[in-house]
Amino acid sequence: MKVRSPQPTRRHALITGVMSVAVLALTACGGGAAESSSAGSSSAAPNLAEGGATTLTMWVDAERAPALEEITKSFKEDTGIEVKLAVKDFAAVRDDFITQVPTGKGPDLIVGPHDWLGTFVQNGVVAPVELGDKASEFQESAVQAMTYDGNVYGVPYALENIALLRNTDLVPEAAATFDEVIANGEAAVAEGKATYPFLVGMDPKQGDPYHLYPLQTSMGVPVFGQNEDGSYNPDELLLGEPNGVEFAKKLVEWGDTGSKIINSNITGDIAKEKFNAGESPYFLTGPWNVPDAQAAGLNLAVDTLPTVGDQDAQPFIGVNGFFISSKSANALAANEFAVNYLSTEAAQDAMYDVGGRPPALKASFDKAASDPIVAAFGEIGANGVPMPALPEMQAVWADWGGTELALIKGSADPAAAWTTMVSNIEAKIAEQ
Repeated sequence: MKVRSPQPTRRHALITGVMSVAVLALTACGGGAAESSSAGSSSAAPNLAEGGATTLTMWVDAERAPALEEITKSFKEDTGIEVKLAVKDFAAVRDDFITQVPTGKGPDLIVGPHDWLGTFVQNGVVAPVELGDKASEFQESAVQAMTYDGNVYGVPYALENIALLRNTDLVPEAAATFDEVIANGEAAVAEGKATYPFLVGMDPKQGDPYHLYPLQTSMGVPVFGQNEDGSYNPDELLLGEPNGVEFAKKLVEWGDTGSKIINSNITGDIAKEKFNAGESPYFLTGPWNVPDAQAAGLNLAVDTLPTVGDQDAQPFIGVNGFFISSKSANALAANEFAVNYLSTEAAQDAMYDVGGRPPALKASFDKAASDPIVAAFGEIGANGVPMPALPEMQAVWADWGGTELALIKGSADPAAAWTTMVSNIEAKIAEQ
């Protein structure tokens, strides 16, 4: 899929790693709700203000906080509940939520990625939400990601996945397979147009199985099996499929002791810097790195993920959303705000404008997709799979990433290392 980049937009780059979180404090105006409510909704306030004054707190990504200003104003007009903003460190927010909710000191709502969901449910800290007819208004994959054990636990607001960015000045046409990508990249280097044939960032300790996953799935090696409803089966670890070792061999072939297509010394920041400097035709990354590439003046295309084997290259899909505490003393008000206000076009449009993540709401996504970059990422994501939200996934990442990094460095035997990795992960899952 060839998509020319438009001029730089005002969308912000997506945030990864440690972020700040705003604490949203919604304080009811006791006794004055009916007078301050908007026409046609005055009866809602007494129901939401359970027992009089209602105070809700929501931990939310600070970059998204400005987008909530208008929707919280509407909430105040309709219910009398005022919205105040404060900031909380995001580094430990998931664990803080799990620790504080049972004590009654946690927030009423929290915003976060869907892959926290399994751990939240396991610890009993989130309550199901009833989307009802609204469920059909969201991208199906977004609702699926927010579903665990048959229950929907979150109101989704954004999706993200990776794709292959291509500098069209260096390689004019898209490639279907990874072998073709490698050949095109090496030709650009041989012609003196580029320094690196291909770029993907590696963590110095954990490699990056997230970004390499589409190449792995194309060889028929998913992490877990999936049930008929699309949910993951923690008892069906598929990393040990026969082609797992074949993928391990590919990592050695592409790595430091092979063709150096994947370089263990190139971090995500270095990959971004080199691509934006025009030193490589390809960058395997997500939409969060698009704005800076545009600002660098590159002519971009967003290409479908190339295949390695005979199956589709499926990326992980990440979904961000709003969760309601299972211990909220004001569950009715929290549910009303999440389901009937944060799910509106106005709210999801605003979240997109400040954060750049494609909206989960179909109507908002359709508008955002007027940007061909967004449309291309969305089309690729439609073929992806939600990142497993299973608690068992916590037993996977360390061994998976460490093993892949060793293979890329050429310091491990593919068959032995991959087999040991699978055994270690199985043992850790059994201990959970």
